[in-house]
Amino acid sequence: MAFEQHARNAAKRMGTSPADEIFRRPVYYKGNPLTLIGHDQEVPWPNYTDYMDYELELGLVIGKIGSDLTPDVALEHLLGVTIFNDFSARDIQRQEMRGSLGPAKGKDFATAVGPWITTRDELDLENLTMVARVNGEEWTRNSSSTITWSFGELIAYASKSETLWPGELLGTGTVGFGCGFELGKKLQPGDVIELEVEGIGILRNRTGQPQPRGWEPQPRASLTQ
Repeated sequence: MAFEQHARNAAKRMGTSPADEIFRRPVYYKGNPLTLIGHDQEVPWPNYTDYMDYELELGLVIGKIGSDLTPDVALEHLLGVTIFNDFSARDIQRQEMRGSLGPAKGKDFATAVGPWITTRDELDLENLTMVARVNGEEWTRNSSSTITWSFGELIAYASKSETLWPGELLGTGTVGFGCGFELGKKLQPGDVIELEVEGIGILRNRTGQPQPRGWEPQPRASLTQ
């Protein structure tokens, strides 16, 4: 979660303030790499959500093995950058994270990346225009220049006492106003989402149809009651 503006906007929507921890370290979570989808692939609509959302992010592709990196050398381990659409089921995400864990079902159903990787020497990483359109209507326009933590710092922190391997993909978190939740909007079945980043291209995906509601866990009584 490397963009303060997104954190503030999202927290405001929920009637809270951003956690102080996002200013102390570049906090992150790990998603499911088996649910990655590519350019022009349909986004499955999970059977447990009524609130689908996109997230406009950059994807940092690691090209060289490394651990315990410092920010000044971390960029040497960056092969290039792609577009990263971290689709979210906002209703279940909010419920999950009340339990001080997650997100899990709120995120892991689909993450789109593409349309290709642009090598870092071809990009001005600190000043990339980032745009999102839904059904041709522009919803988001911002810049990578608003990031709180540098790209080197993001890679360095992810490598602390942990090995980064070639092919690993790190998402920057959502740029400010880079999702429908910040704007008070929801995606609908059949919507076409286009994320465009200067120097990389356009990542396009269409949302599928909602699946029939399946089994749901039933609440349990607390042992202390």
